[in-house]
Amino acid sequence: MPKRRASTPSEERPFDIFCNLPHADISLLGRRFNSMPKESQRMKSVALRKPVAARTSEQSAFDEVVRLIAASRARALAAVNTELIDLYWSIGEHISRRIAADGWSKNTVEALADYVQRVHPDRTGFSARNLWRMRQFYEIYRDQPELAPLVRELSWSHNLLIMSHCRWPEEREFYLRVSERERWTYRELQRQINGALFERAVLTPPKLSTVLAELHPQAAEIFKDSYLLDFLDLPPQHGEADLQRGLVEQLKCFLIELGRDFCYVGSQYPLRSCKPNCASSTNWRNRKRCCRSTIMSRATAP
Repeated sequence: MPKRRASTPSEERPFDIFCNLPHADISLLGRRFNSMPKESQRMKSVALRKPVAARTSEQSAFDEVVRLIAASRARALAAVNTELIDLYWSIGEHISRRIAADGWSKNTVEALADYVQRVHPDRTGFSARNLWRMRQFYEIYRDQPELAPLVRELSWSHNLLIMSHCRWPEEREFYLRVSERERWTYRELQRQINGALFERAVLTPPKLSTVLAELHPQAAEIFKDSYLLDFLDLPPQHGEADLQRGLVEQLKCFLIELGRDFCYVGSQYPLRSCKPNCASSTNWRNRKRCCRSTIMSRATAP
């Protein structure tokens, strides 16, 4: 077995130097050695950690990309809906003219629906019943060119609902304009029609004082004299506390009924201008008008 060559001081290995240290120095060096990985890890995490401002800027950039995607998708859906409404308008115009010129009958339209189904078996929405609706759609609005942009903004389901439930041209125009402005869903439009919003808002407009009408001419478009609160499911005999509790619980539905730009501030909100210990039933804020509204709810018998 070959003899181990004695190493010179310059050739001593780190382990040999460690073994030749006094016990106290060995303990100190051991503590330092054990702390090195944790310290290195901490230094690494600190180095990789981004400042708060940088993270906020990066998150804003990410959110902007998400907003661009959402906006593009919304424009694409709107373009598809506009093209579909234009198609239904053109088909309705064609059928209406053929009926007037060639005397197309119900059987002819049914034969047309069967032919479309054979040529385009993967397409839906072209049944005989729907073709008659397209003809009705064209004949209702052909003499009202000012409403053409509105009917293209709403879905076909919205248009069918308005056509089937509204008797007067003014009523149809009212629901077309309000639906487009408020971005109502089909269910919300159906609820408003069933609640006779046109009769409540147009035939019986809100009563405004002369001063309020002069200072805020558009106040009649924001508030109404009566509100449809069927979504509260209140019992026939209910009090003010039941009404307020139902409004707070169904806050979202009540905001939709009020209209755009309203936000909830709080209930039993103290009022400085009132008597001591006086509070409003419900307090709202209109973001567009930059004003606060106080609603003193009182339950009255129907």
